[in-house]
Amino acid sequence: MKDKSKSRVFSRRNFVKGIGTSVIGTYAAAPVLSKFSMKIFEEAETESKTKESLSLHVNGKKVSVLIEPETTLAELLRNKLKLTGTKIICNQGECGGCTVLMNGKAVSSCHLLAIDAAGSEIITIEGLMSGEKLHPIQEAFIEHDGLQCGFCTPGQVMAAQAILIKNPKPSKDEILQGMSGNLCRCAAYPNIMKSVIAAADKNK
Repeated sequence: MKDKSKSRVFSRRNFVKGIGTSVIGTYAAAPVLSKFSMKIFEEAETESKTKESLSLHVNGKKVSVLIEPETTLAELLRNKLKLTGTKIICNQGECGGCTVLMNGKAVSSCHLLAIDAAGSEIITIEGLMSGEKLHPIQEAFIEHDGLQCGFCTPGQVMAAQAILIKNPKPSKDEILQGMSGNLCRCAAYPNIMKSVIAAADKNK
């Protein structure tokens, strides 16, 4: 028959030994952990040194941020400023989904480095609204069903607004040419065209 008291004593001793080993192991690992922490700190410090200061105006407000040199304007707007109305679709400057206005002209924000927009006036889809009131071009897209899934719509609206800024009364051919860089995978082009024409008619 086993002596239960001896079994308990043995277990307790093993337990105490285990604690001792853990404590010693922690102290032994401390220098390694310290070096690891220093490495993380040094990497973070190096990263901060590689960032560049950028100032620009977005939707009427001055913005000053630190960014990595490779940050695109679309990434700045979406990730830093949380203006997610600007969509990144192809991320190659080919579909127009990321279109915003820079100094009144349509640009593909996914294909433009944020640092190249320094000092510029940027307007996004959010910036067209006046408080809770929609901009006339936004209202026109709603009234004439110029959208289906809606994913490309912000870029379509901003491209249309760029046309109307340049020429408040554009011809149909001018609208077609101005909107040609914006793709709609739902093929809502007829109603997009109607929307831009209706917005232009309001200007008349």
